[in-house]
Amino acid sequence: MKKIIMISLMIIIIPFLIVTIFIKEDEIHFEFVSNMIVRVKRENGNIDKVPFEEYVKGVLAGEMPTSFEMEALKAQAVAARSYVMKKMEDNHGEDYDVVDTVMNQVYLDENTLKEKWKDTYEEKNNKIKQAILETKGEYMTYDNQVIEAFFFSTSTGKTENSGEIFQKQLPYLKSVDSSWDAEVSPVFQEDNQMSLKEFYQKLNLEYNSNLQVEITKTTSTGRIKELKINGTAFTSNDVYQKLNLRSTFFNIQQKGENVEITTKGYGHGVGMSQYGALAMAKKGYQYRDILKYYYQGIEIQKL
Repeated sequence: MKKIIMISLMIIIIPFLIVTIFIKEDEIHFEFVSNMIVRVKRENGNIDKVPFEEYVKGVLAGEMPTSFEMEALKAQAVAARSYVMKKMEDNHGEDYDVVDTVMNQVYLDENTLKEKWKDTYEEKNNKIKQAILETKGEYMTYDNQVIEAFFFSTSTGKTENSGEIFQKQLPYLKSVDSSWDAEVSPVFQEDNQMSLKEFYQKLNLEYNSNLQVEITKTTSTGRIKELKINGTAFTSNDVYQKLNLRSTFFNIQQKGENVEITTKGYGHGVGMSQYGALAMAKKGYQYRDILKYYYQGIEIQKL
């Protein structure tokens, strides 16, 4: 009887040991679990290991004002959760999953929030927690794959096709109308003025009293992709970064010895508009409606 038991155990254990010892890392399938840890690279270079839902709470606090409607906050929570899940999937073999800045998602830890919110900490923290708890574990998929859940502050009236901004067209990141942003966003339009001399200096161009701007390529919604300034070619991102603009939807005009620059929207324009989500929430839409509007054809699943 003992021999039979020993043989049975060997039959079970030996294959398990072989698989455990010799399985290759690239054959391991990444799985999401409710108690997983997010490896967050901080601005100081440290890598913090943050419980998953706590990380989502820190992103929600960092990315959306607590004054927003609850349904908009809940939509942002699901988007933030989806975004980090995709990053964790893509970066599971790296030293960290995400950085804590706008390069990925802004993440604020508890100490930072207490310092930032001071006497209103408890009230604001509870509102954020409510949005997290009411969407706990929910994330977005397309064809059963976690999506690239891009989001941004304010549209120009329409969101952008991902392929026109990031060179990769994803079926769920298509341009949709978001004209209600103009009703609610305080950053929908910005007018900047600087001297002609400063303008040229920032763009590393020679001074010329006659400013000529030629738009050579735009997206289907009118965002600038390429342009020429006094004959020198620029991408819109070059101008956007060097002049510290809010978006690549801009108009440049010479006004005597000054330059007037008007921008519309805030951010890259792909995915969910945060102020658009606020406007929809104010109109009575639920968070799932908001998400399915800005991310076309997605499903909402739960960990």
